[in-house]
Formats: sequence, structure tokens, C-alpha cells
Amino acid sequence: MLHRRRFLAAASAALVAPAIARAAEPLVLWGPPATPGLLLVRAAADAVLKPLGLPVEVRVWRTPDEMRAGISSGGMKAVVVPSYVAANLHNRGLGIRLANILTHGLLHVVAPVGTVTSLADLKGKRVAVPFKNDMPDFIFRRLLVAQGIAPAELSIDYSGSGPEAVQILLAGRCDAALLSEPAAAGALLLSGLRGKPLERAIDTRKAWTQATGAATLPQAGLAVTDALTKQIGTDGIALLQRAIEVALTEITADPAATAAQAEAIFQLPAPVLAKAVPFSNLAAQPGSAARASLTTLFEALAADDPRIIGGKQPGDAFYAL
Repeated sequence: MLHRRRFLAAASAALVAPAIARAAEPLVLWGPPATPGLLLVRAAADAVLKPLGLPVEVRVWRTPDEMRAGISSGGMKAVVVPSYVAANLHNRGLGIRLANILTHGLLHVVAPVGTVTSLADLKGKRVAVPFKNDMPDFIFRRLLVAQGIAPAELSIDYSGSGPEAVQILLAGRCDAALLSEPAAAGALLLSGLRGKPLERAIDTRKAWTQATGAATLPQAGLAVTDALTKQIGTDGIALLQRAIEVALTEITADPAATAAQAEAIFQLPAPVLAKAVPFSNLAAQPGSAARASLTTLFEALAADDPRIIGGKQPGDAFYAL
């Protein structure tokens, strides 16, 4: 009988141990080293998420390919992505939904002061654009078309990252660059130190509104996988949204404090991160509340190739909140 009791106890422990391990798994929030990621850093440090009973970490993905691979493998369950990526993966059946929008546009055309005032001024110029066939490229090309400008009327130099595009611009190998924040803030800071000041010549959010009539440009947001929803529940997803809403208020009031927290994680100078915040149009808008603007964006992208959004507009199930 004693042996039987020991066996049952051991068997029970073996069954319970994986559940305990799963419960102890940290909630990892993934994002690019860009200003929307500051919302994750601040939210992770806030007491709002304590009811989850999980340690919360923030990690960085560096390239779109790394991000897509992480989602596909199941390694990234809560991740900041371009909004069209969330739609594409959802429509392809990868079990991912959009929780919110974290920025309504953080791309600017950066150029030497006084040289560019409109998209038409880019005709005949060389423009550095990061990430060919990804969100910056898609938005830039749609804006050119809206202005009646053929991409062939300018030279587009594609780079593998924002920092690479900054270096091309600073080296004088192009006339302008399409940069997200904080790359734009970094470029302005470095150019000022070198005595060749740059400026944010074109705000793509404003250009997008003029081109489409949409109130905002819902460029990126937090996507959550079905596996994460199973882990923390729909209440947990709602709590995460609440933490991000609180984080937005805190970052808006004091960008420098969160920038200091994020410096080591992003491997970027805190002053650059802080200077980028006012130009990042940060948000914490539930996905369903942004649906009208998202629909406009997805329609514009699908006009070039429906495969960009996975072949169709995502339905109600796409919106986690």
C-alpha cells in the first residue's frame, strides 16, 4: 500500500509540475526598438499588471523577418507589429489578433533644412527607404501615387534598417530618407552636431489624411496570439490594454523617465528616445475602435496587391479588443 501511495504521489506531482511551470512563464512583450515599444517598457514596470501574477519582460525584435519567424514559431505571443502584418497572419490562419493601435503614424521624410516641403519636391531626388516591401515602403509608395508621382520619377535606395538609412543620409549619399522614430530624432541630433542640420520635412500621417481622408494612420499595434489568450485569458488581455493606457499617460507627461528605462533594452540613447516621443503619435486605442481607419489602410495596401493583407479584409474575430 505504501508503494502505491508513493507512486500516486509521484504521478500527481509529475502532472502538476508542467502546470506550475506554465503558470510561472513570464509574460514577454516583444517590440521593435522604436517609440511604440516605450509603451511596453512602461507597462511592464507598472503595478497594473500585478494581478496577472506573472513576471513581465520586454524584449526587442530587430528585423521584420525576425518578428515574423517569432510569431510563426510561437516564440512571440504579444508583439508590436505593423498593422497589416497582423491582418496578413490572421487571414492566413496563424491564430493572431490585433489588441490595439500604438501609433497613428511615426514616419517622416527627413531632409536637409529647406530642401523639401512636399512629396513633389522629391522628384529627381534620391531617397533612402528602409525595409523594401514592408510598411514604410508600402506607405511611401501609396503617398506618391496619391500625389500623381510615379516611383520611377525618383530614385529609391532601400536599406535593411532605419539606422542604415540614417547613415546613408548623413553621408550625403541620398537627398532625403523616410525614417521612423526614433531614427528621425537621432538623425536630426547627429546632423546638428555636424553643422549640417536636417528637418522632418514631411509628416506621413498628415500626408496620409490628405490622400485618403482617414483621420489617422494606424501604423502599428500590439498583436496577441491565441496561445497568449489561453495563458492569461481575455481578462488578462484587457488588463494588458489598461496597463498600456496608463503607460501612455505617463510617457506623455514624462518621456525622459521611460526613455531612461528603455535605454538598455533598446540599446539607444535615452535623450534620443525622449526627443522622439512628441513626433510619434503614440496611442493606446483598442483595435475595434480603430477599425474604420484600419479598413482604409488595408484597402489602400490591397489595391497594390491583396496578398499584402492576406487576401481580404479581416473580420470581427481579428479584433481582440
